[in-house]
Amino acid sequence: MEAGSVRKFMFVNRKAPYGTIYALEGLEVVLISAAFDQDVSLAFLDDGVYQLLKGQDTKAIEEKNFSPTYRALEDYDVDKLFVERESLEARGLTPADLLVDAKVVPAAELAALMDSTDVLISF
Repeated sequence: MEAGSVRKFMFVNRKAPYGTIYALEGLEVVLISAAFDQDVSLAFLDDGVYQLLKGQDTKAIEEKNFSPTYRALEDYDVDKLFVERESLEARGLTPADLLVDAKVVPAAELAALMDSTDVLISF
């Protein structure tokens, strides 16, 4: 691969937004990658779909609510967000419950997208 060439990165988010560092650390890595002009996409599946849930209130758990940062991804030219339909439906959620405009795709389509990336990183 030539120096300066763009690689396709997909960050896979599988963890709930709070209780571990995975979601916040993953978001920070996404922002760093985007700052280096890489082709960045995000996938949300399993409990990772909760990262995009509207109306998060973290006062009771005394953690900073970082969910508004997902709305800033567009400012970093990160606009390829995918949510696995089966994970969303299994949790009783719909696209209207999400705080950003993400493309809801079936598991098979998401797997194909993952296969087409150069670098796949899971959080």
